[in-house]
Amino acid sequence: MQIRYSFMLGAALTTPSFAADLNVKVEIPRLTVAEYHKPYVAFWIEGADQTFVRNLAVWYDLKMKNNEGTKWLKDMRQWWRKSGRDLQMPVDGLSSATRAPGEQQLNFNGAKSGLDKLPAGEYSLVVEAAREVGGRELIRVPFQWPPKSAQTAQGKGEHELGAVTIELKP
Repeated sequence: MQIRYSFMLGAALTTPSFAADLNVKVEIPRLTVAEYHKPYVAFWIEGADQTFVRNLAVWYDLKMKNNEGTKWLKDMRQWWRKSGRDLQMPVDGLSSATRAPGEQQLNFNGAKSGLDKLPAGEYSLVVEAAREVGGRELIRVPFQWPPKSAQTAQGKGEHELGAVTIELKP
């Protein structure tokens, strides 16, 4: 009987857990304006009822003296109200520098990013951008979690963001 339990415990410890991945591509458009500043961008997940679930990434100006880049994080109004004001920036693994115009990619491994702990259901990836001497924009891209097969979903911005594409892999 003890051997059976040992075997079952060993099997349970060596059985791989399956965690899905979420890959995001976001286009930061090149704008022809007199004074261009790279946008601050926040990425987070909301439930079907638009309740905050989890932050994924926040891009802002990390190089400003005395952490002054945090002063403008509140310009990403939806993100700020849902979770930003509760964070002490910078946050390791969450915050990073702003990005230049062009297509940018983020990859979130389910196990490493904590997505494997999300209950099954309907969610939205929310991307919000705000730019100094510019505008604001928010895009929601709905998806099912966990994915049963490879899926792709897309949203499109009009000013501060271009195409936002998510790829889900089981």
